[in-house]
Amino acid sequence: MILPKITLKRGKEEALLRFHPWIFSGAIHRIEGNPQEGDIVEVYTAQQQWIAIGYYQIGSISVRILSFKPIEIDEQFWLAKIRNAYNIRVTLGLAQNPENTTYRLVHGEGDNLPGLVIDVYDTTAVVQAHTVAIHNVRHTIASALMQTVKGLENVYYKSEGTLPFKADVTPENTYLVGQETDCIAMEHGLRFHADWLRGQKTGFFVDQRENRLLLEKYAKGRSVLNMFCYTGGFSFYALRGGAQLVHSVDSSAKAIELTNKNVALNFPDETRHEAYAEDAFKFLEQAKDKYDLIILDPPAFAKHKNVLNNALQGYRKLNAKAFDQIKPNGILFTFSCSQVVSKEQFRLAVFSAAAQSGRNVRILHQLTQPADHPINIYHAEGEYLKGLVLHVE
Repeated sequence: MILPKITLKRGKEEALLRFHPWIFSGAIHRIEGNPQEGDIVEVYTAQQQWIAIGYYQIGSISVRILSFKPIEIDEQFWLAKIRNAYNIRVTLGLAQNPENTTYRLVHGEGDNLPGLVIDVYDTTAVVQAHTVAIHNVRHTIASALMQTVKGLENVYYKSEGTLPFKADVTPENTYLVGQETDCIAMEHGLRFHADWLRGQKTGFFVDQRENRLLLEKYAKGRSVLNMFCYTGGFSFYALRGGAQLVHSVDSSAKAIELTNKNVALNFPDETRHEAYAEDAFKFLEQAKDKYDLIILDPPAFAKHKNVLNNALQGYRKLNAKAFDQIKPNGILFTFSCSQVVSKEQFRLAVFSAAAQSGRNVRILHQLTQPADHPINIYHAEGEYLKGLVLHVE
């Protein structure tokens, strides 16, 4: 089978020689074979040397690389890639661990499968396609998962909100394997409901697992405020850590309902916890000297570079308010999950907020995403989660 051919402009192969997995539209000199969005294409240098194979898409990123070796992209390719990703999670002690039945199995470029995200919740895998090419092979991926993941019973496909808006496909959130089931997953021995049908992302923010565990160690005897709590993950870790009280805040009433369910699942009849469906900034206005441990884990303030400055101002404003309100000798866990915001930019925004407050602030920890959200060493853009743990005098 002859594949469509992408020829690069002279000198534009340099990023690929460093194994960067993206080809931008401005790097392309010629396209032969009339590829449709999602089609597999071969990539050649201006000197007509083969350099990579990947899939074509419409937009600023025109090709996402699947391999820098000339191999066939068939069912065996997807099976081998998913098996490799699964074996890494076994090595990390996440898969096949009765104390931890949730983890990210595939993390896009970090697992050399650009456009694909898979999270496992107990006996269900939730698949998200971010590109048409992944959408086209969703059934192949489901089959590979069933052959690979021990104990897996269901594969749910959730891509209505993640595929490109202009893509000529009509995705449907549906079960590819199995059927709807109530899921109680486990993370470090704590249980939670994962709502992949109606919840954000794949149903739970798996990427904060190790940061939640760190927070547990700081919680003893403290008054904790968990802002943007979503499913309450930080809240029930704080309770297990011995917090004096925990308040969870989210603007979504559904999130608050799920938080209360998760707290009750782990701590029935708990009196130390209260949850509020309120705006974060308004709630912080009334929080002067009430809390000595605050978590700020907002949704992404910037998903595109054209709103970067506004996002940085948002992070500065939010953290400034927390510095103003937190008790003396308090602990602040603050995060950014915006991929377009660099570690340096986020740290500068927090630094500016600290300087504005006039308080002495120490960095205790610099946090990132966990090992099941690996960063391809050739793709720095994959490091999206940034966090700081700060001591505020």
